[in-house]
Amino acid sequence: MQFSVFLGLMGGLALFLYGMQMTSTGLEAAAGDRMKSILERLTSNRFMGILIGVGITALIQSSSATTVMVVGFVNSGLMKITQAVWIIMGANIGTTITGQLIALDVGEIAPMFAMAGVVLLVFFKREKLHNYGYIIAGLGFLFLGMNLMSQAMEPLKEVPAFKEMLTSFQNPLFGLLFGLVFTGVIQSSAASVGILQILTTSGALSFHSAVFVLFGGNIGTCVTTLLASIGTNRNAKRAMLIHMMFNVIGALLFSTICIFTPLTDWVASWTPTKPAAQIANMHTFFNVVTTLLLLPFGSYMAMLSKKILPEVEEEEADVFKLEFLRPTMKHEEYFSIGASAIIMNGIRNELLRMSRMVKENVIASFDVVINGDTKMLKKISDKEEYIDYLNKEISKYISNTMIYETNVNDSRLINAYFKICTNLERVADHSMNIAEYSLRLAENKVKFTDEAYQELETMKRYSVLGMETISALDKMNSEDVVKTAAIEQKIDDLTREYRTNHLRRMHRGTCNEDTAVLYTELLIDFERIGDHLLNIAEALNVADNVD
Repeated sequence: MQFSVFLGLMGGLALFLYGMQMTSTGLEAAAGDRMKSILERLTSNRFMGILIGVGITALIQSSSATTVMVVGFVNSGLMKITQAVWIIMGANIGTTITGQLIALDVGEIAPMFAMAGVVLLVFFKREKLHNYGYIIAGLGFLFLGMNLMSQAMEPLKEVPAFKEMLTSFQNPLFGLLFGLVFTGVIQSSAASVGILQILTTSGALSFHSAVFVLFGGNIGTCVTTLLASIGTNRNAKRAMLIHMMFNVIGALLFSTICIFTPLTDWVASWTPTKPAAQIANMHTFFNVVTTLLLLPFGSYMAMLSKKILPEVEEEEADVFKLEFLRPTMKHEEYFSIGASAIIMNGIRNELLRMSRMVKENVIASFDVVINGDTKMLKKISDKEEYIDYLNKEISKYISNTMIYETNVNDSRLINAYFKICTNLERVADHSMNIAEYSLRLAENKVKFTDEAYQELETMKRYSVLGMETISALDKMNSEDVVKTAAIEQKIDDLTREYRTNHLRRMHRGTCNEDTAVLYTELLIDFERIGDHLLNIAEALNVADNVD
């Protein structure tokens, strides 16, 4: 008997969580590639940010998923920490919608939702309808799972051990701890709230005891965000910290109020004959009031998070790392809400970092040859190693993403980013080649002619100009491609002209055989830099003109 109850409970919970996942997947497929532009327009002020948090969470029925999305956005540079505060506050309000729907017995029509979603998935071929099908079917499965849990738990109220455990929740501290641990394990505050509603409706748990489990569950939901912040940058960890501060402050404040005031009786009086509605109302009241209380202090919470997690000192600057991408992502994270925008923006920002490093090395490589300062070689070599590391890690990340990416636009984008990454690394290689010529010049104790050094200055100017035209990875257009093509053509023309000049100098005997070979090799590297810059510009034009 008890084993069948356990199976029913686990099956219902599995269906509930799967419904959540389906809804999130559908929303990600429907709006994931447009999430960046949506957020940029609607998080301009705190109130719009809160509304966005409420809306997304109400749709996917999971504040954890929304907050994980926010952590990802902050980590990828898509969102500032001050914007994240308002989304997190809104997410805590949005998660109360599930409890309210359960209290309204929406589960009675859950099979209709599930069937409608399945019809869209099975009988229609349009991708957009499939996305909506996932959202609708997910909501249906979510409430079907809740109904299954309700049926499975009905016999438990007669089990002495279970009744004794529930009685212990009269102790506020024990209730808080149980709510924290239980929600942390299942990683869904919506599910734990639904289970509380089942227990109070069946009479197995009193509303006065359930509120402390409810408040503990709000702290427990931070576990998901905590796990999501592992391997992220400092700002993303601050977003996690803000989420934790919000829920801990709210839980401790309301627990204290419920112990010393008749708040629980007052909320219960709104719907005296509906225990499920009492839980839903307290959950909503808790999150709305906590948001209103902390709303004026949102900016201070962001500042406090920076105090707790201050900027890392400069000594870590030499450590090779990805700043905007997590080194590894789990399979399910590729389908979480906002994953598409997070991944694309993260890759773009890492490529921007890589591009800036390559530009610095292009400048330094010509300078070291022109000035003959071989002491700069170590710095150039170290940066070249960092660029190689970024190329390897970004390429690996892109390869993993290609496996999961199903959106046509994002597939084109990811292919373009792969080409950009490879060509940036090749520009860096040719820059390193140029820098190393200074060592050979120094070892042989020779120099180029004054005319050759003037030509080197011109090569440097056009190489840097080419790097500047491709440096704005988020603003590339067809005009920039034309401009880069013109620079590449100029580099080709200069290469031919300088090769002719070089042959003339050789005939005149103004350069020796050592410098003759080096200069010829240098011209090849100069020409190759132009070729790779044009490849990058063409790929960027594809990346920023997807439909």
